[in-house]
Amino acid sequence: MQSTYILLIVVAYFTVLIGISFLTSKKATNQSFFKADKQSPWYLVAFGMIGASLSGVTFISVPGWVQSSQFSYMQVVFGYWLGYMFIAIVLMPIYYKLNVTSIYEYLNTRLGVISYKTGAFYFFISRVLGASFRLFLVAIVLQNYVFAEFNVSFEITVAISIVLIWLYTFRSGIKTIVWTDTLQTLFMLLAVFITVILISNELDFSFVDLFSNEAMQQYNKIWFTNDPNSKSYFIKSLIGGAFIAICMTGLDQDMMQKNLTCKTLKDAQKNMYSFSVVLIAVNYVFLLLGALLFIYAAQKGVEIPVVDGKVRTDLLFPEIALRQNLGLALPVLFILGLIASAYSSADSALASLTTSFCIDFLDFKNKPKSNQVFTRKIVHIAMSILLAIVVIIFNKISDSNVISTLLKVASYTYGPLLGMFCFGIFTKRVVIDKWVWLISLLSIALTFAIANTPLEILGGYQFGYELLPINGFFTYVGLFILSCRK
Repeated sequence: MQSTYILLIVVAYFTVLIGISFLTSKKATNQSFFKADKQSPWYLVAFGMIGASLSGVTFISVPGWVQSSQFSYMQVVFGYWLGYMFIAIVLMPIYYKLNVTSIYEYLNTRLGVISYKTGAFYFFISRVLGASFRLFLVAIVLQNYVFAEFNVSFEITVAISIVLIWLYTFRSGIKTIVWTDTLQTLFMLLAVFITVILISNELDFSFVDLFSNEAMQQYNKIWFTNDPNSKSYFIKSLIGGAFIAICMTGLDQDMMQKNLTCKTLKDAQKNMYSFSVVLIAVNYVFLLLGALLFIYAAQKGVEIPVVDGKVRTDLLFPEIALRQNLGLALPVLFILGLIASAYSSADSALASLTTSFCIDFLDFKNKPKSNQVFTRKIVHIAMSILLAIVVIIFNKISDSNVISTLLKVASYTYGPLLGMFCFGIFTKRVVIDKWVWLISLLSIALTFAIANTPLEILGGYQFGYELLPINGFFTYVGLFILSCRK
């Protein structure tokens, strides 16, 4: 597909999003930007969260992961479901009872101001890195398959991506995003389901072949139960997945900000229950797509792309969709699915970073109302620039599958948040607030040391997703030691 046509699709797509922004931003206030005036229908939030949770990383990187990990990622996904149940039953009632704008306000109420700032800081780092990883992957695709033909540098590609997001979020923030995420999720799901059908037809696969074909058997193993030392061992994946969901959704301002726009707690819980079930099915289809892509590449002699001397399985999907002359439908669907999945997470990340920085660090609520809108807009621009800078830096250092990198980083940055929230919820002890930041740093250092311990010392044991709860446990124990009874 010619780069000019792809560019026209992108322009048309963002024109629609900016149009939605115009319609939803009438009479917009700071409450609209931060909480969507608490008027969002729960089913709209649930559907939009699918796209925000999956993102461009899932759209490209999960299919690209199948070659090395088969369907082991489903073990993590089943763990996600357990985590979502915890969020709905334990965390949501707390947030709604306190009527928070930033979920880290809970830490201020329960532990103290240093704990509050520490928790908000770790979210800020986590979300900047997470959003940058996602945007990086999309920018790489747009660069290689669109802008390179026009001699546009990677840095300019990133800047264009950020500006487009800013254009439709700066007016009313989360109020607009609840609606644009719904549209973007629809495009993403249509893209992946129809792509599975198109590739299956190219391979002459029937519906039954998707599960029983001999070629498919090389990739579709889900449960890894033989080797407890392996990173893919099912108990590690289940437990790790549960804690990843709790941290990257329940303790993450980005994801919870959408839930807090629902009218009532019951509506927010209905959103979480329905979203968690649908997400399992959707992730399986992504893995199914990955297997089909590698089977197609093997049969048709398609080489896995190499960028700067590095083999990038992440780019096999765009390579087949955009360069294998499989008709017009597949490349159009791919581009729509890619930008939909990528920007449905990036836009909310930008809004949540703006919200957290304003509320948690600038004491926004106590500023004169005449200055609040101006402050919010300046912060929104600053967050946009920060994301662009981090994406460009990541392009210089990335050498692995993006979703794998993303989950590794989460093990370190979300661990202290997990420990602090668990300590606050499950104990009534009073912590020495001024030392919480030090406890969190020591927990990260201990976790890093354990993760990098030579395998021979550990008897061949390889740490995987369980590093996140281990990190949280260290923080919890540290807080317990530095606390006393009421």
